[in-house]
Amino acid sequence: MLLWFKGMLIGFAIAAPVGPIGLLCIQRTLARGRWSGVLSGMGAASADALYGCIAGFGLAALAGWLLAWQTELQIGGGLFLLYLGGQTWRTPPAMAQAQVQPTRAGLLGDYLSTLALTLTNPVTILAFLGIFAGLGLAAEQRDFAAAGWLVSGVFLGSLLWWLLLAGTVGLVRGRLTPTRLGWINRVSGALIAGFGGWALGTAFWR
Repeated sequence: MLLWFKGMLIGFAIAAPVGPIGLLCIQRTLARGRWSGVLSGMGAASADALYGCIAGFGLAALAGWLLAWQTELQIGGGLFLLYLGGQTWRTPPAMAQAQVQPTRAGLLGDYLSTLALTLTNPVTILAFLGIFAGLGLAAEQRDFAAAGWLVSGVFLGSLLWWLLLAGTVGLVRGRLTPTRLGWINRVSGALIAGFGGWALGTAFWR
């Protein structure tokens, strides 16, 4: 249970910094409701858990392959962020959106898009490798049971952050006017596109 709790703290700490995924979660919660934000966050939590598995269970070949394709993945993620930033900028702030129930297809798209975006940052593997090694779980020890507890904790800790974020934003959602929602969409879109531009810039000029 101690390892599981440590994993939760790791997952929460990795998810908490507000980057492009956090902005997407906030914007989707405001535009489409709490479940859209939760499913967006769950995609990121799933990617964190996958990278935790790669680090914890010693899948060195897969980790090496992802890091070898780091630049290409980063370019793909940057282009996707530019697209999402443009879409977010153009999202109409109609209050009628607040009454529309998200469809299963829409929620699945929210989940898959954040899963894909988080997976385009394979450097996260290095963070997990360092953390797991620091906790005495180097891959060569083959302590799969302990690694399993840590990975499950990482997923739940990351998911806890996204639930808190979507829940908090959902509480204030009904108090926002169309004008404020419009500004939030434009600012969020610009910031998300900015993250995309930064990702492309660092990919081409390493």
